[in-house]
Amino acid sequence: MYGVNGKKFRRHYRKSLSEFKDWNQKQHAEDYILYPENCLSQLSLDEVALSQGELYTVLTSKQAKGRKGSIVAIIKGTKSDETIDKLLKIDRKLRLKVKEITLDMAGSMKLVAKRCFPNAMQVIDRFHVQKLATEAVQEIRIKHRWEAIDSENEILKQAKEKKVKPEIQVFSNGDTRKQLLARSRYFLYKSREKWTESQNIRAGIVFQEYPDLEVAYNLSDKLRKIGTWLLFSDRLKLEY
Repeated sequence: MYGVNGKKFRRHYRKSLSEFKDWNQKQHAEDYILYPENCLSQLSLDEVALSQGELYTVLTSKQAKGRKGSIVAIIKGTKSDETIDKLLKIDRKLRLKVKEITLDMAGSMKLVAKRCFPNAMQVIDRFHVQKLATEAVQEIRIKHRWEAIDSENEILKQAKEKKVKPEIQVFSNGDTRKQLLARSRYFLYKSREKWTESQNIRAGIVFQEYPDLEVAYNLSDKLRKIGTWLLFSDRLKLEY
């Protein structure tokens, strides 16, 4: 808006246009806000990092699909007792109408869902399950990488003591064992179909050297494909 003083406009919006002054949740808005009218039959409960990394518990309506009317509650912190206390302020009749609630695998979330929405079937979010599987694969890679670092350091130490050139193993793609495990991080996050040519070569070497890493990756990849297929099936149902 040309010619309008920005500071004056912000002040005017805050004090008048936004109706913040008369907002009925103003007193407790820093700790929690509730929109009971958005509490429908399918909800999603999650932890979200908002301002400066602070964690909030966010309850949303899945039917709204991220649009207006999605937010049911935003509660500062992730302590189950505090979250339960705030959500119980929503009318009991509305809470009993909830048939399904999607959440992660945290025990605290399950307790919140059970106490506040007793009639709702709890569904574990597949993205959280996939994330845990992927992290498990990376943990195996990291474990082997530290072993490779220790081994290489020992080789360098002995070579220095003997005053000889260190013999560091180099694989056919030009990676040392330490480099191989460090650079494998990226393709382990992806499905095989998305690997580049160099990643395919690196994967072949890594899996030959570390069969346990291949087993873990295959399990994680199968889980990813199951989730993708379920999403595709749901899309087909909507279209046909």
